[in-house]
Amino acid sequence: MRFRRNARLDPSQVQDARGRGGLPGGGLAVGGGGLGVVGVVIYLLVTLLSNGSGGGPLGGLDGSTVAQQPPGQVLGSECRTGADANTREDCRIVGYVNSIQRYWMGVVKGYTISKTVFYTGSADTGCGYATSDVGPFYCPVDKKVYIDLGFFDELRTRFGGSSGPLAQAYVLAHEYGHHVQDELGILDRIGNDRQGAQSASVRSELQADCFAGVWAHHAAQTGYLTNITQADVRDALSAAASVGDDRIQASTRGQVNPETWTHGSSAQRDKWFTTGYSAGDANRCDTWHGSV
Repeated sequence: MRFRRNARLDPSQVQDARGRGGLPGGGLAVGGGGLGVVGVVIYLLVTLLSNGSGGGPLGGLDGSTVAQQPPGQVLGSECRTGADANTREDCRIVGYVNSIQRYWMGVVKGYTISKTVFYTGSADTGCGYATSDVGPFYCPVDKKVYIDLGFFDELRTRFGGSSGPLAQAYVLAHEYGHHVQDELGILDRIGNDRQGAQSASVRSELQADCFAGVWAHHAAQTGYLTNITQADVRDALSAAASVGDDRIQASTRGQVNPETWTHGSSAQRDKWFTTGYSAGDANRCDTWHGSV
């Protein structure tokens, strides 16, 4: 999967805050009104599935934080076309963000653009102070997606997943799936039901996986990307399965406890991404009724 060389990128949808200093905000808001609202992708996996071991599988901090700067200030001169996206990772992520949001703008009435923030090490967000241990996440308070691009290396080296093109796109599409849920008022369903194989947290995460698959089904039609191959799909499924609760529990604790799941098993994540990709219809992503 590659970008169309002449596709015009819109870097204004991305804020590049990598390596910039700044003072951190309040404490990491997990479990009450902050990041825990949507079930943080890696933080809860680490603390709940690794029995609260603190360090976590994504490594430590380098001390840098997000500083305020105009969105796209750095990337604006470097990420202009699909050709740039084919040669630079950060431009490629800009292109994925553009493609994902172009699709949802055509599907969700009144869809509002959600910016992605690139950061290094740590970030002061609308949901509190977060570190790269958290992994990529969506903050419903400031309605932004946050990602340390180093996560893609961790996805491959520590979680055993693919970091191929569609695997990277899946990560972004999953987080934007949460933004779509936010736009539709679905995130409010989570409440305090944040653990367990059939919990609202798991159902939310699996629906975001399904929404990611729906976008992938239509990705080439957004004008940014060439057609997706079966090898690309395998990459995306590898990424989804690698962060399944059961796989992380087995590797970090040596046993699996569905009562502490927050995101779903590898098989569930595979199933729901595939459901979305095969159907290409968000209406097929109802994870809220029946067993998931």
